[in-house]
Amino acid sequence: MHKSGRWWFSGVYLKWLVPLTMLIAAFVALVIILFHSPPRMKAGPFPMRYEALVLDAGNPGQTAVGKLHFLGAWTIHSPVESFGGLSALYAGGTENPLIALNDKGVAFRLPRPGVSGQAEAQVLPLLDAENNIDDYSRDSEALAFDAKSGKSWVGYEISHHICRYSVGFHTAEQCRQWPEMRKWPEGSSLESMARLPDGRFVAIAEGAPAAREGRAMLLFSGDPSDKATPRPLTMSYVPPTGYDPTDALWVGDNELLVLNRRVTLHDGFTAVIALVRLDEMKEGAVLVGQAIARLAPPLLADNFEGLALEEQGRQRILWVISDDNFMLFQRTLLLKFALPEAL
Repeated sequence: MHKSGRWWFSGVYLKWLVPLTMLIAAFVALVIILFHSPPRMKAGPFPMRYEALVLDAGNPGQTAVGKLHFLGAWTIHSPVESFGGLSALYAGGTENPLIALNDKGVAFRLPRPGVSGQAEAQVLPLLDAENNIDDYSRDSEALAFDAKSGKSWVGYEISHHICRYSVGFHTAEQCRQWPEMRKWPEGSSLESMARLPDGRFVAIAEGAPAAREGRAMLLFSGDPSDKATPRPLTMSYVPPTGYDPTDALWVGDNELLVLNRRVTLHDGFTAVIALVRLDEMKEGAVLVGQAIARLAPPLLADNFEGLALEEQGRQRILWVISDDNFMLFQRTLLLKFALPEAL
């Protein structure tokens, strides 16, 4: 073969070798994620620590992220293999620990960064009728709280259950499966749930398709775990292009914040926080998310899946947490932002 032919062959070879290698690496990582499953965390206290981070290592002074103001970031370390997979978050006031749920039906009470205290794990109970659900199906991905009563609602992605819990998750009071969710893809089903001030609930699927390239969204007129609650309205949430919703929360003024996640070979994990106006919620409504902040390299970025909101004085604080999938090359990141008065 002529020299020019050898160079041509090498060029073609390299052209296909690089993306092929990346695809193989991605496939291997996916296999590891699917089959690397540490045992469920046992109930009780466990050791953990926070490591403070900067938002952008190349620009340590950066604080603006779209409409958000950066206040702090940490990675959470624990020697306990079963800690991780955090997919939902709640912040109930500065005097209380943060509460996070993971992919195995475990609730964690985490001391706040800079506050002394002990972390504690609690296995979420289920009703007797649901106790035959295996560990794989106890994938608790969505969390909503009623601050007045202290009760909470947990959405399980694989089994499509929504359960209501007593104060402290001590008792599962009611659970219900909805026919509207049965056709949602098992691995990208119920991912986001938010309770509105009037007692209604919204639930958003991660991957179930809906109108205008959106995701299936349900509006419940009352408690979604109650057998007496009528069928929900079906709507469509349209995320930023290429992204899937992973959490949602009410922020007042008839507005919802939705966390959206994407992973690509080029950028890795990135996230967009979008604002959704709830002015017109009716059967068939299409609600479009408007991006207010993006988390992508060189900023801290990972598999962000949880949002929590609280007030500290007159300031609204937004917390964001990531799901490390129990993978060594991912991190459990906790980010803290201030929300402006108007979004």
